[in-house]
Amino acid sequence: MPRISGPAKIGVQAADTVLAVLETVAFAEEPVGVTQVASTVGVAKSAAFRHLRTLLDRGYITQDPASSRFQLGPKVFLLGRMAPMEHDLASAIQPAMRTARDASGLSVVLSTPTPQGAFVLTTVSGTQPVDIGVRVGSTLSLHGSAQGKVFLAFGASSLLERTLASPRPAFTTYTITDAVELAAEVERVRACGYAVAPEEILPGVNALAAPVRDSRGSLIAAVALVGSIQHIAPVPDPSLVQVVLDLARRATRLIATPKTRRS
Repeated sequence: MPRISGPAKIGVQAADTVLAVLETVAFAEEPVGVTQVASTVGVAKSAAFRHLRTLLDRGYITQDPASSRFQLGPKVFLLGRMAPMEHDLASAIQPAMRTARDASGLSVVLSTPTPQGAFVLTTVSGTQPVDIGVRVGSTLSLHGSAQGKVFLAFGASSLLERTLASPRPAFTTYTITDAVELAAEVERVRACGYAVAPEEILPGVNALAAPVRDSRGSLIAAVALVGSIQHIAPVPDPSLVQVVLDLARRATRLIATPKTRRS
């Protein structure tokens, strides 16, 4: 395999940075300025501005002439429309997520697997007086979140192998960091079909997650209920397990191809 070095390596780093800039603009709750982008991405303001200018020239972002702040542009929406409809799970699953929220009272989260963790695509807020949720665009750890455990259990074997071979930081005293213990936990998730992570990322918080598959049976996402440890116990109530499993099955049906539905 050829070894990448010199200009090619620099080119890869530049591509990674411009994508990080685009994601910063995309997942911000409001239009952002150069300083905020530079701080979030971890680059100099001059570098952030160059990347922003490139994205602006290509139509991926727009700039407000009055505030000089940036937001997503028309090219991004065009690319989104070009994606196959079966991949638009975040939009298709919203009604089902609201049904699960109404049945449980808890926040509902849809995540997709990445090498870094469980990437949050969309959420529906709960109905509890004190609502606990996660931010769209955030990434949850593979070893410390219920969604991450689902990806380790039902995703590519290489993802589990890489996670077991990598450092696993402890977010709380309950985070599973031992490789043997984590492997056993993944086996338990495979056996029961869902995952929990009681107080493993944040004290007092738990999540209950299940896998979502495409028409070929491959894992593509996870749905989860998120709430306090009082509402989602370490051994969750069977009614909550049923809610998240029903949601996962409905999500799988929503993205099945017409051919699969007929069969």
